[in-house]
Amino acid sequence: MATAATRLTPDQLASFHEQGYLVLPGVFNQDEVQALIDNFMDIHAQGPVPGFFEPVAPEQSGGDILKQYPRIMHPHRFNEMARRYLLDQRLAVILQDLFDEEPLAAQSMLYFKPAGGRGQALHQDNFYLRVEPGTCIAAWVALDSADRANGGLEVVPGTHKMDIFCPEEADASVSFTRDFVPIPEGLEAVPVNLASGDVLFFNGSLVHGSQPNSTRDRFRRSFICHYIGRSSERMSRWYRPILTMQGAEVTIDENTGGGPCGVEIGGPH
Repeated sequence: MATAATRLTPDQLASFHEQGYLVLPGVFNQDEVQALIDNFMDIHAQGPVPGFFEPVAPEQSGGDILKQYPRIMHPHRFNEMARRYLLDQRLAVILQDLFDEEPLAAQSMLYFKPAGGRGQALHQDNFYLRVEPGTCIAAWVALDSADRANGGLEVVPGTHKMDIFCPEEADASVSFTRDFVPIPEGLEAVPVNLASGDVLFFNGSLVHGSQPNSTRDRFRRSFICHYIGRSSERMSRWYRPILTMQGAEVTIDENTGGGPCGVEIGGPH
């Protein structure tokens, strides 16, 4: 049974705005988590969904486990359960508090991150989503417990108050993505350990990433959703159409050009 939506306390809001992130434990119960895991493992078992999910067979992967278990991009566009949880009213209430306005849903993703999978170099989400004015907020739902061993997230508190950085090239041996943002001087990356069912909310300018999954037998599956505030006027075209939390489509202008770094993004992040 779903738990009731809960408003944030003044201390939680203050922590989010000061640190750039907030962990809320047990937002989703274990029955819900297992249903989500089963749902996404079924999608994997059924094979490719063109434009959204394109795994390859083991013999074609060149030994890269992430080619066998790539991300599912925008599963809410073809899967009812993903859409339902993207628009979950428990998230809507929290996001209303974080944005201090109506939230709109822009993206969903499923990361499998099986044992041996590479991590994702430090980066900022709004480099890709290009939300203006304002920024996006991520809701990172831990389906498996996430810690340093299986490649849980690291965040760099304080970077959410900084501009978007122009990334350098990441080490492809440890990151499956190309872009890397070095940690600004005087700041440090902090690991965020999450139990199954916890949700990590974080600002779109917060530098974050993960290390490889160094375990032999553990997934680090996570359902990740991005949201914007109603007052946002434009964003990257890869996330449109966006939705109200009641499921109605909303039109928003495309943010064209290469952004402050002159980089054209070739697809959703």
